[in-house]
Amino acid sequence: MSRDGGGWPQGYGLRSLPETDSTNAEAARMAASCHAPVWITALRQTAGRGRRGRAWASPEGALAATLLLKPEEPPETAALRSFVAAVALAEAFQAVGVEPRAISLKWPNDVLLYDCKAAGILLESAGQAGRLDHLAIGIGINLASAPDLAAVEAGATLPISLAEVLGRKLDRDDMLLALARAYAAREAEFRAEGFAPIRERWLSQAARLGEPIRARTARETFHGTFDTVDGTGHLLLRCSDGLHRISAADVFF
Repeated sequence: MSRDGGGWPQGYGLRSLPETDSTNAEAARMAASCHAPVWITALRQTAGRGRRGRAWASPEGALAATLLLKPEEPPETAALRSFVAAVALAEAFQAVGVEPRAISLKWPNDVLLYDCKAAGILLESAGQAGRLDHLAIGIGINLASAPDLAAVEAGATLPISLAEVLGRKLDRDDMLLALARAYAAREAEFRAEGFAPIRERWLSQAARLGEPIRARTARETFHGTFDTVDGTGHLLLRCSDGLHRISAADVFF
């Protein structure tokens, strides 16, 4: 993959590894010595992580990549980059041949193809006194195959691979290039115009918007209609007892 004339986004570095525990962990180790955005990718992860400390299955041929950033915004603003990444993933999938109608975005951090999970996003950060030292945007994409169904939580969204959807194997470098280019464009938009245009793009592809869903937080489970995502990225769920504003939850259809 060329970085000088082959379309790699200007201002973004690239570090490719044969193996690591997790690309997010590698980002944390690199953070102190990096001063510009850099993509970190590995052919194999031995300890990939998902949300809430869950193990992240990385089947053979998957793309595991993390974008290491040094945000200048407050943590709550920087966290909105989960939506930036989701929108970029949707655009990258289209760039490699996926039909737009197949793609939907599941709050808070998944990208679906035909209502099945093709990619997940995990943001991790470090800092103090309301200021971030770094932000790691971890992305896992099922390229060649999907995780075994035995690893899927009961009731969770079923997995799917891009190979199943496209009917062909996709080169990892081609996928990474499409993702890096799409993310750079959306990051520039986010920096220039704030969250509003990203939110509009995300909502235009939101899975189950206006439909019944179940949101399970750490303390309770809510059943209601997915009303919208507000200007701070919270899920607004219209339940029998009123409108609930949810900051973090697992969503089930």
